[in-house]
Amino acid sequence: MSEQTQEKSSKLPQQLSDETAIPVVYQHTDWQGQAIDLPAGKVVCIGQNYLDHIQEMNSQPAPQALFFIKPTTALRRLAPVFVIPSSHGAVHNETEIAVLIKQPLCKATSAEVAAAIWGYSLALDLTLRDVQAELKKLGRPWEIAKGFDGACPIAGFVPAALIDEPQQLQFSLQVNNSLRQQGDAILMIRSITQILVEMSQWFTLAPGDIVLTGTPAGVGPLQHNDQLHLALSPWLDVLTTVHTDQIK
Repeated sequence: MSEQTQEKSSKLPQQLSDETAIPVVYQHTDWQGQAIDLPAGKVVCIGQNYLDHIQEMNSQPAPQALFFIKPTTALRRLAPVFVIPSSHGAVHNETEIAVLIKQPLCKATSAEVAAAIWGYSLALDLTLRDVQAELKKLGRPWEIAKGFDGACPIAGFVPAALIDEPQQLQFSLQVNNSLRQQGDAILMIRSITQILVEMSQWFTLAPGDIVLTGTPAGVGPLQHNDQLHLALSPWLDVLTTVHTDQIK
């Protein structure tokens, strides 16, 4: 089913454009466009959770999970348009299953996780790849490459009650009618439940928070007017367009 949400093109803050720094208001919605009564929270992410993506980045698996956080101001609706910065090098897509939290999780056990999940969706973990690479060379944190305003466009959420086996979810990204990413949750290094348990040992997950579960291989640069088709089979079928912040 296609998500029919409407969104005005957003502008990035002063560090990324010459437009206003006032963030666009984001509201969680379900897969049918109805508002969800939860506040917009932080976005807690895991990196390197698919082996094929680790390999394409010429990296190595590590025993410790790689967690990082995007602020609330990174959130945007995915469709019908989202905006990327144009003056900081390549902006890469990273398509991921997103999990919306409805109950607090703090040092949670596996048995506590399922009851805390409102639902599942798809998100883009947009990444300023050139900025990230330079910061890695310098040995510095790379939050600005992942957490800039608008860095997390996200679709509506499918209620957890409708999804019997979230670890069997399959998803894909097409860019201009060409398949770029194809993912299967069963191939995650850490399962969705494992991710939430481990995250909650470090960060309390609050109602309205979103957890991103990692991206498979196929990351690459996005350009102005790229036409994207994201699918979470059989629930979400989202069409959207990329704009840059320099286009009026």
